This record gives sequence, C-alpha cells and structure tokens, in this order.
Amino acid sequence: MHFTVEKEIFLKGLTRVQGIVEKRNTIPILANVLIEANEHEITITATDLEVGMKSFYPANVTKTGKITVSAKKLYEITKELPEKEISFLSKDNCWIEIKCGKAIFNIVGLSADEFPYFPYPDKENFINIKSSIIKEMVDKTYFSISTDETKYNLNGIYFKSDRIDEISKISLIATDGHRLSMITKEVQFISINELEKGVIFPKKGIFELKKIADEDDTDIKIGFMDNNAVIKKDKTIVIMRLVDGEFPDYNRVIPKQNDYKVELNRNDFLHSLRRISILSNDKSKGIKISIKQNLLEISSSNPEFGDAREELEVNYSGPEISIGYNARYIIDVLQNQNSDKIELHIKDNLSPGIIKSASDNEYLAVIMPMRL
Repeated sequence: MHFTVEKEIFLKGLTRVQGIVEKRNTIPILANVLIEANEHEITITATDLEVGMKSFYPANVTKTGKITVSAKKLYEITKELPEKEISFLSKDNCWIEIKCGKAIFNIVGLSADEFPYFPYPDKENFINIKSSIIKEMVDKTYFSISTDETKYNLNGIYFKSDRIDEISKISLIATDGHRLSMITKEVQFISINELEKGVIFPKKGIFELKKIADEDDTDIKIGFMDNNAVIKKDKTIVIMRLVDGEFPDYNRVIPKQNDYKVELNRNDFLHSLRRISILSNDKSKGIKISIKQNLLEISSSNPEFGDAREELEVNYSGPEISIGYNARYIIDVLQNQNSDKIELHIKDNLSPGIIKSASDNEYLAVIMPMRL
C-alpha cells in the first residue's frame, strides 16, 4: 500500500479518533487505527468495540491496501512533521515507512485482518438534525450523566421521540439520581421504532457526537442498526452500541406542584454561586439559598475556612423558604444556558427545585435539595 496525503488532512483524521482508541490495551489491536487506501481516498477507522468511527479523506493513492498502526504513535509523529505532503508506505512484515520532507520513520504495524469488522450502514432509516441543535441539546444535558459505573443505565443520555398534535419532537434526558436535565426540540416528521421506544446513547458515544456536531452546522443523520446507533455527517460514520438497560421514568421525577417562582438574572446568579461556593464544603459543595420578598440570599459555611453570604434582587412574592443545594449542580445548569433570565420553581425546603429559562419551555433541570 502506498499513498501521499496533505499533513493537515491526515492530522485531522488522526486527531478525530484519539478519543475512541482503547487506552487500557486489553486487546492490542484496539490501540491501533485501521488505514485503508482505495482508488482516490483513504479511510481511517478506530473502535473500542463500544464506539467506532470511520472517516474518508482525499489522498493520492498509487497502491491500494490496508494496515493497522498505533493510533497514539502515528498521531504524535504526524503532529510534529513539517507542513508538507506525507508519504505513507506499508512494506513486508507489517512495517510502515513514513516520509515527510527529510524526516523518515519506520514503525511496526499489525495485520489489518486482526482488526474488528466495521459494519457499513446504507439502508437504515435516518432522521436529519442540524448540528447546532444536536450541540445545544447535548450541551444542556451531558453534565447530568452519572459517573457511577454501577448505574450503567444512567451512564448515557436517553433519546426519545414523540408526536403530539401532528408535531414531531425529540427529547434528550440525563440524570445521575441527584439531578436531571431535559431538553425537547421540534424536528422533521420521524417514525423510527427505536426512538419512539426510547434508547440510551453511551457516554463515550455522546462525546464523539458532540465533537462532530462542533465542527460545522451541516446536518447530522441519526439511525439505528441492530443494537447500535449510527451517526453520519459528511464523510464520517460513528457507530455506537446502545446502553442495554431501562431508563428511569423521568416524568415521575419532575415535580408537578412547584408553585413558587423566583425570577432572576442568570449571570448574576451564576457568578454569585461561584463566589459563595468557594467557602462551601469541598466534597458536598453545599450552599444555602434563602428566599423572601424580592430578595434571594446565598450563603455557605466551612468550619476550616469561614463563611460567606451575598444577596441578589429577584422577582418573588411567596413565603420565606430556605433550601440547601449542591452549588456545582446549579452552576452546571446556568453556565450551559443562553437565556438572560431564568426561573427557579420551588415548593418547600424538602422538595426538588426546577430551573427553567424564562424565555422558552424547551429546557428544564431538576435538582434535589440537600440537608446542611
């Protein structure tokens, strides 16, 4: 196999797959990328058997073929090469020669026959969603994914479609048991069984979806094959194994009688929380929010360092209520919002609070209170 390729193009392809290759090295071949040279292009493929990515890139191919090579080493070498065309030649016994300018590298590869099979979806039923919409939906939910590996059904984001009054909507929901984030958007008419039932995209797959959504605003296609989600964008395909488990009934978690509403400036609230939480307990990040007529007070106390308190003017006309929250949970919500005004809906000092944007009903976050 022999091809030449622009450094910028090759480096882009190798950078994309660094987050996918298996780091633990349980199966050596999974630490490698599969490079295939076809007539007018090369493909770069990586997988850890849970998430896989295949991308197509233009190259001058003089001899077709395929080989696998260490993803990390190839990336590190390519990154440091001069800004010139790279020559990639696979020789006998899986050795690879890389030339660029006056630099020559000879590195050891592994046979492509050992690399896991990567399915190529072509007849799946796909929905089209703009990258900017996917990016916003993931940004507003991913921080609520559970980091507890034993709660495998919470280690991802739940995707669910509904059709209400002839309008198709898709919702993304994430929860770790202490907080829940949910966003719903209108989409083109869709009728995909998996989405209607609801599916859980794995955490690692979500981060890859987020990365390709960040690149530009072309459409992302989402479909399903066997027990996998298939993501297509331009000349890139990501296949991820869906989380096998039941997602909790999120509708039961969302409080229905939080009748007291506090309206306040998102930016002021965010910066005040960041300041006051400096003196909260390092582990629990507990702060107290006290609300009375048009005034909200945030306070924290730490026997080792001291205490802090700050007042904010708000729009509120209910009874006086004091609630303990983990400041980190509220900060995560606020810094991923783009609305100037937000609403805090509460019931009492023992019930979960709801945070919403004052300007739309697409997003809400539920945060459990804590005892201080």
